[in-house]
Amino acid sequence: MTEPILRMAGISKSFNGVPALADVSVDVHRGEVHAICGENGAGKSTLMKVLSGVYPAGSFEGGITLEGKEMAFRSINDSEAAGIVIIHQELALSPYLSIAENIFLGNEKARRGVIDWNATNTAAAELLKRVGLRESPATKIYEIGVGHLLDLIDQLRDQGITCIIISHKLKEVLRIADRITIIRDGRTIETMRRDDPETDEGRIIRAMVGRDLNSLFPPREPDIGDELFRVENWTVHHPVDTERVVIDNASFMVRAGEIVGFAGLMGAGRTELAMSIFGRMYGTGISGEVYKSGQQIDVRTVDAAIKHGIAYATEDRKKYGLNLIGDIQVNVSASALSRLARLGVVDRYREYKVADSYRYKMNIKAPSVAAITGRLSGGNQQKVVLSKWMFTGPDVLILDEPTRGIDVGAKYEIYGIINELAAQGKAVIVISSELPEVIGLSDRIYTISEGRITGEVSRADATQETLMRHMTAGRN
Repeated sequence: MTEPILRMAGISKSFNGVPALADVSVDVHRGEVHAICGENGAGKSTLMKVLSGVYPAGSFEGGITLEGKEMAFRSINDSEAAGIVIIHQELALSPYLSIAENIFLGNEKARRGVIDWNATNTAAAELLKRVGLRESPATKIYEIGVGHLLDLIDQLRDQGITCIIISHKLKEVLRIADRITIIRDGRTIETMRRDDPETDEGRIIRAMVGRDLNSLFPPREPDIGDELFRVENWTVHHPVDTERVVIDNASFMVRAGEIVGFAGLMGAGRTELAMSIFGRMYGTGISGEVYKSGQQIDVRTVDAAIKHGIAYATEDRKKYGLNLIGDIQVNVSASALSRLARLGVVDRYREYKVADSYRYKMNIKAPSVAAITGRLSGGNQQKVVLSKWMFTGPDVLILDEPTRGIDVGAKYEIYGIINELAAQGKAVIVISSELPEVIGLSDRIYTISEGRITGEVSRADATQETLMRHMTAGRN
């Protein structure tokens, strides 16, 4: 085989001493479609940021060779000048500008400082024809949907253009890729050829999730009661592109004392589902019903959701879950101040006593509740978030990525808290990107893909391979 057009050799990258990539090597050959697959957090995006110059030369170990020449990209401009263009998973488009304006944004066709709209629209029309998009260059982005690009990638390959794709949709990977490299936990696991008879979805999944599930979870004997919480026919539309369905007719239920996991790949709709249920914090055109203990309830606002005993701990505790410049005391009381107020005035002594009791019960490592929350470790911050919602007296807790960014020891403590909440008879929903975590915590697991619930798996039947198969299921 000829020398690769692109070689990334021995790439290692750490953040605050935590390795994101460890000696990753990938060879990409001229004119091929090369897929890179891995779980959320495997290191795929970090690798592409290294390649594109987002993480400049000198900030990582290893080397990049393009057409036999060593490269040292210092920025995205450097990599683009060398002929490498990254199209990110999030569509970097302005929804209220036209197709033509978006295509040439930052690279405007201008004469003497004035945009030549005739030339802009003509050039845009030629590009649209090339990619097979039958739209006017004047069409606003929010008026069009997300197109299927496999045929275009085939066309690019026929033109000799080398493509790297990153996708969780394994059927698409097996349809389009010539070779597939698997990354797991920041390391290269293997590269396989699509035309190898042994290359199938099962092989890819095994390589993606091949970690051992160790005893990282505290023991628990579930005591599961009657149905406590049910969502039926829940449909949510995108807040900007209102024709786009983000959650499609989802139905699920949770019993008292039960921990139910939600597993899905990035962009599957897990967080959007949770936020739309909790006071319609996300989406438009929401339809469907929510029931608690068999009675339909109104969750049209956050206050209404809290009143009905629903709590939602966000996946981004630092941005949405906590007041980082406030102390533990004000954070714990924030979602239920009315329980501490007399004649509209918060009783600060009662607030202190409540916060201090949670500091003790949750083992929050701080000298007092006057400690500033932003100075706590990630694990202790998460305990403050959980304390805040437990103080509201919920019956249903939705925990979105409850252990993201915290160490193994703190995770074990959080798992113990989650188990205790279930033991109290609460209905607990855990959303997590870590399959071992979902399996280790949950009594049942729902999988979600492209906004649809694609599977319901019991604890006894739950394996990483089974879940990944459901999580990568498409709409067809």
